Amino acid sequence: MKIIVCEKEYSIDEKVTNILDILTYIKINLNNSLAFRYGCKSGVCGSCAVVVNGVEKLACVENIDGNTTIKPLRRLPSIKDLVIDSSNIKNKLMQAEAFLKEKSNEKITQENIDKIDLQSNCILCNSCYSSCPVFDINPDFIGPFALTRAYRYLNDAKELDSKNKLDAIQKTGIWDCTLCGACSLVCPQNIDIKMDIMNLQNMSIQNGYENPAFSSSVDTFGGFDSNINFGFNPNGF
Repeated sequence: MKIIVCEKEYSIDEKVTNILDILTYIKINLNNSLAFRYGCKSGVCGSCAVVVNGVEKLACVENIDGNTTIKPLRRLPSIKDLVIDSSNIKNKLMQAEAFLKEKSNEKITQENIDKIDLQSNCILCNSCYSSCPVFDINPDFIGPFALTRAYRYLNDAKELDSKNKLDAIQKTGIWDCTLCGACSLVCPQNIDIKMDIMNLQNMSIQNGYENPAFSSSVDTFGGFDSNINFGFNPNGF
C-alpha cells in the first residue's frame, strides 16, 4: 500500500488500516523525524485532525484500504509536517465572544441543557476551519467553529449578555459565510454548522440587525423602485 505523507511516499506492507497507526508505523520504522499530533486516540480531543485524500478527518478513527495521501490541515500555518499552529482557536473564540460572559442565576432545566447539547460537543479540531473556502479571500472571517460556539452561548440560559454576542458576530462573521456547507460535511461530531450560522442570521434579523450586503444593494439603488427590472418579464420575454 502506498502512503504519501506531506509529499513523501512510503510503502506499507503491514496490514495497518488506521491512519494514526500508519503514521506511528512510519515514524517507528521508516522516518523517525515525521511529526504529527495526537492525544486521546478515541476521536474526542481533536488534536489528530489531518486531510486524508482531500477531506478533513480525525486520524485516530479513520481507516483506509488503499493508496492514501495525508496532508496537514489547510489554511493554517504548518509547524512541521502534519503539526499545525492552532493558536487560531483561542483568537477566533475571543473574536466571537464564544464563552460565558455574564452569568445569570436562572435555574437550569433539562430542556435548557438539551438546547445546547449538540453544539457543546464541538471538540475544536479545526477541521471546519480547514475546509472553509471563505478564508482564502477573507482571513479575518470569524469562522465555523467559533460561530457554532457563539450560537451555543446565545442559547445558553446562563448567559445574560446576548446583545454583545450578537454584535460580535456581525462584522466578518455570519454574513460573510457563503453557506456552502463544507464545514458541516467534515465535522466529526456531526454538528450542522451551516444550519447554526443560518439560525444566527435569523436571530440577528429578529433582533434588528441586517445583512450588510442587502443594505448596500438598497443604498446603491437609492431604495427599491418598482420600475427596476430584476430579470422577470411578465410577458415571458
